[in-house]
Amino acid sequence: MAASQRLRRKTSTTPSPSTSSLPSLPWISPLHYLNPTSPPLSAPPSPKEAESQSTGRRSRFILHSDAVRLIVRQEDPQRSLDIFNLVSTQPGFSHNHSTYAALLFRLARARLFPAVDATLRRAAAEPCRFHESLLISLMPLFSRSSLHEKTLNAFHLILPITRRKPSNKALSTCLNLLVEAGRIDLGQQLLVDAKTKLNLHPNTCTLNILVKRHCRAADLSPALQLLDEMRQSKSNPPNLVTYSTVIGALCSQGRLKHAFQLFEEMIEKDHIVPDPLTYNLLIDGFCRHETVDKALTILGFMRNNGCEPNKYNYSSLMNGLCGEGRLEEARHLFDDMRSRGIETDAVCYTTLIACLCRMGRIDEGIELAADMTNSGCEPDVVTHNVLIEGLCRGGRVGEAMAMLERLPREGARLNAASYRIVMNCVLGMGEVDRAVGLLGLMLGRGVLPHYAASNKLLILLCEVERVVDATMALLGLMETRFLPETGTWAALAESVCRERKLGKAIELIDDLVGIDSAD
Repeated sequence: MAASQRLRRKTSTTPSPSTSSLPSLPWISPLHYLNPTSPPLSAPPSPKEAESQSTGRRSRFILHSDAVRLIVRQEDPQRSLDIFNLVSTQPGFSHNHSTYAALLFRLARARLFPAVDATLRRAAAEPCRFHESLLISLMPLFSRSSLHEKTLNAFHLILPITRRKPSNKALSTCLNLLVEAGRIDLGQQLLVDAKTKLNLHPNTCTLNILVKRHCRAADLSPALQLLDEMRQSKSNPPNLVTYSTVIGALCSQGRLKHAFQLFEEMIEKDHIVPDPLTYNLLIDGFCRHETVDKALTILGFMRNNGCEPNKYNYSSLMNGLCGEGRLEEARHLFDDMRSRGIETDAVCYTTLIACLCRMGRIDEGIELAADMTNSGCEPDVVTHNVLIEGLCRGGRVGEAMAMLERLPREGARLNAASYRIVMNCVLGMGEVDRAVGLLGLMLGRGVLPHYAASNKLLILLCEVERVVDATMALLGLMETRFLPETGTWAALAESVCRERKLGKAIELIDDLVGIDSAD
């Protein structure tokens, strides 16, 4: 409380805009008040010394551009704030939009929001002209820190700081951040305040955000109603984004007839030309909910209307064809894509590889993965997992384990799922030796098996009377804070006691109790 009082007393001395003839605003350093018990800072260097220490050269007068460069260059935000204050002590110097923007962004990125608030209060008293971008740039930083009330407050500060009414861009930016964060209550408050206090009415961009909100909530009735209102409006007509949002929501619910009808109305009535993304919504919808043949018809419709398909259109169609087992048609589409000079990415290759593996044609999938590498498209972790799973499904567990050992050494990236696929396979086949070896590889690389798989492995080792291996596996897992299920612990204790190694059983109990106590 004392710190906040000192901060208020310090900033309350800021002169009003009418006193522009007075010297520059007094030194403020809000960070000093965040930790009142910290030792006092040494006297700050002069502007000339700050310049020479930061850049190695001397200057008689630090310009605004120099100040911005010095502020953003500092690793310590306190240093940035000190430089901000130091340069203002130069005769005839006053801060402007650029220096305030640099400082505010630096403080906000460091999550020093009390300092941001104090700096904004000082900005409101400055006579210089600010642009609303100063506040718009802060909104995402507030939102990412879950300070959604501050996001809304940044919008309301635009008028007192810039002395101009916020633009629709500011309204749309703030509303979109609140909707994305799920703070519909604050979004509604924003719209009410904008209309009643600022006489600011939503434009098409702002209304699109509301349409998106309803569509994401799967509440299509208000979204369609808002679309109809926009179609009847002369000032805020719908655009391609509006239609695409609603068409995508209809397709995701399987309402393809309605979606296609809306698509035709967009073209015929509102004369809006669809782009590949809008087409892809329909292609993906037909592939998922009806037949791929209708999606292929849309691809032909695109070309006939001068819209060249892109790799996402091809990928959706290939995925749909592979889902129906029409591999050769998918490969023909893939070859057509390459012949037209369209980039083939990892998604396109992986779609075909997955289909080949599902059909038991694993060697062809491996060959296609090699062709993928030779063409300059590196397989990603999804591609590797598809091949590993295909090998396991085909009973080629040894090759799958060899891939696990080899790929990281070659620079490929794997994830926990890569190892767990093989672990589940070897446990299902009852291959204890491979399971133990794989567990050692996983623990050595910092990858944890599934909780259920770990328990299953321990029980399997007990069933085949490999108590020593079970004990070693348990100790290795316990280092990752693993605690076995009651049934697993009972099996372990019973196996140890069966071999008349009561002392070892007691040690296991002590280890488990010790870990449980630490938690």
